[in-house]
Amino acid sequence: MRKVMLIAAGLATLVAAGIAVAAGLHGARSVKPVAGTFTATSASVTTRTCTTSDGKTIAVTNGRYTGAATGDPDLTGPIRIDARSLVNTTDGFGTVEGKLRIDVASGEDTVAHFSAVYDHGGLAGLAGGRAHEPNVKLLANLSATFSAAGGFVDGKLGATTGGSAVELGPAKCEPTRAKAEKSEARGTVSAVSQTSITVAGLTCAIPSDLAQKVNEKVKVGDRAEIRCALANGQNTLVKLEKKR
Repeated sequence: MRKVMLIAAGLATLVAAGIAVAAGLHGARSVKPVAGTFTATSASVTTRTCTTSDGKTIAVTNGRYTGAATGDPDLTGPIRIDARSLVNTTDGFGTVEGKLRIDVASGEDTVAHFSAVYDHGGLAGLAGGRAHEPNVKLLANLSATFSAAGGFVDGKLGATTGGSAVELGPAKCEPTRAKAEKSEARGTVSAVSQTSITVAGLTCAIPSDLAQKVNEKVKVGDRAEIRCALANGQNTLVKLEKKR
């Protein structure tokens, strides 16, 4: 059987790098355009986040997304996409790469690996692989609206528009941790009750497990030092020392 290469229309915009698509393309005897659309919003994902040294939040998601593809026969059928996204959620840029598989009715699955640039919810990139017959090559521009949790909407293979470019650097990225906001004051107790205490103008809520101890230890007019931390949106007492 003669070799056929299927190339999606609009290859002028090659915005993603790193896909080894050259191998196997030489020696083709025919070329024809194909195009398809897809949606894959049924998602199973795991996500972790970290913070870069310049204060940006990075979200890395591994997900499996399923849905349906329609278009030319080699691009029509149930679709499954295994993707890994790396997105700077602070600025709205990143990359998405992975593998798509379309369960074509007339033969083996159409399979392609892809790499795309993410820009504020949009993807633009390049997919390369084979159509439903092993000797039929597929090279296609890919675009879609994408979210790590929601998957791919308005996806296109072929007939896509251009996208952005990003740089991936070696910046250190630390696991995201909540930073506790702390405050403290030392001076005269101007108010104290079962639920709050005020020292030198700083008012802190008293947690229930400290209420009895605080009211036994200090009264209005005493000198004290308090230390508080932000909890559930309010300053909450964590330590009290009575001063002379």
